[in-house]
Amino acid sequence: MHPFHHAANQPDKPAVIMASSGEELSYAGLEARSNQAAQLFRAAGLKRGDVVAFFLLNSLDFLPLCWGAQRAGLVYTCISTRLTADEAGYIVSDSGAKLLVASAALGEVASKLPALGHRFAAGGAIPGFQSLEEALAAQPAARIADESPGRDMLYSSGTTGRPKGVSGPLPEGPIDAVEPLLMLVSQLYGFGPDTVYLSPAPLYHAAPLRYCLAVHRLGGTVIVMEKFEPERFLDLIEAHGVTHSQVVPTMFVKILKLPDRAREGRTFPTLKALIHAAAPCPVEVKEKMIDWLGPRIFEYYSATEGAGFTAISPEEWLRKKGSVGRSLLGEIRIVDEEGNLLPPGREGRIFFHGGPPVAYHRDPAKTAEVQGPHGATFGDLGYVDEEGYLFLTDRASYTIISGGVNVYPQETENILVMHPKVADVAVFGVPDEELGEAVKAVVQPRDWADAGPALEAELIAYARSRLSPVKCPKSVDFLPELPRHETGKLYKRLLKDRYWAEAKATRAA
Repeated sequence: MHPFHHAANQPDKPAVIMASSGEELSYAGLEARSNQAAQLFRAAGLKRGDVVAFFLLNSLDFLPLCWGAQRAGLVYTCISTRLTADEAGYIVSDSGAKLLVASAALGEVASKLPALGHRFAAGGAIPGFQSLEEALAAQPAARIADESPGRDMLYSSGTTGRPKGVSGPLPEGPIDAVEPLLMLVSQLYGFGPDTVYLSPAPLYHAAPLRYCLAVHRLGGTVIVMEKFEPERFLDLIEAHGVTHSQVVPTMFVKILKLPDRAREGRTFPTLKALIHAAAPCPVEVKEKMIDWLGPRIFEYYSATEGAGFTAISPEEWLRKKGSVGRSLLGEIRIVDEEGNLLPPGREGRIFFHGGPPVAYHRDPAKTAEVQGPHGATFGDLGYVDEEGYLFLTDRASYTIISGGVNVYPQETENILVMHPKVADVAVFGVPDEELGEAVKAVVQPRDWADAGPALEAELIAYARSRLSPVKCPKSVDFLPELPRHETGKLYKRLLKDRYWAEAKATRAA
């Protein structure tokens, strides 16, 4: 299916509603705007296979532009709005984009990006950019004559280095051909024409963008939050009769740490599925969410690369607490450092064999790093049990080797984040003369006034009461805010690199 079908059959139905502003776009409006976008891309000389870049805040412009690119056979790259000019500029250049659309509110960074032949500002002015609104208004709302399906090319969040563009062949056939994701969300979560989907995350990220587009293919309504706010999120579910939403575990934590009055008495009768992914969810967090909302918490494990996919229902999870489910795409293989297959219960690097191949744009070396004889890997560690359920432990790059013992910081983070005085936490290894690496915790306290030696001692004692000593932090530092991506991923390397650089400088002094 495709939005153009729904524009013909239910033109007045809301396709997009912005949560804060209340702006709405009907299916007729979505059809007109996406057609004007496609016409604009053709007027700019773009042909099938060319790349456009979107540097946009969550706004009413975002999804129509993506649909315009999709029906024009283009590759569209959506760039994180949290990036610096250098980081975003790298993506613009690496992607080979020929056209850029940027939010005026991001003008300071956007004005420093590579000077493409066509640059448009949305929602205001940026020096050197054309007005998107004026450019679209000058285009007809009719469908272009040479429609063909395009696709996204999204970049990894770069938590372990330069982001990588996940590429692949353009789809063939008509623009309304059924996509695998459409069948998957319909079967797993009951998406359909009556779906009201609340999207609380930035649309430039893979899951929010792709799920919103899937809802449009089915004729549902998408509610887009400009920014996630936990109590507002709950209010929106009630106000709009939301049936489905997708979150990340940090959002669960923020919801659970709301005052009791913010959650008491809410039953959300329309809510069918609250889906989570993107990062491991602490068992205690998910237990509390299921205790509160019942069996409506669904989980999957995948990545932007799409080489594998596991899923688990709430009923399954209650039997297999901590699991991310069984594979629905690709055979799970657990492999040791020598490349040997490991049996159930043994921990190693996770591969998906037999799924779609992974390819990174203009980077065969990075492609070779993740694609091998056992399939593709996202860089995560874990194990499967005898029934084939996958359990994640951590990312291989974050493993701490302390006194010859492997420590997986995710386990320690899952404990510390539940302390009532903790808002967020990162755990990683720092240089230690005796142990090689020592476990370090960097904590964002809920109240900055609590930061200090007393809370450090309290957190260490809290961890030691729940974990073996080798897994507990030897020291705790405090920051007002951790470098966490809006999609929930933690830029742990930024913290870790700073500590290792300081240690190196100290040794050299």
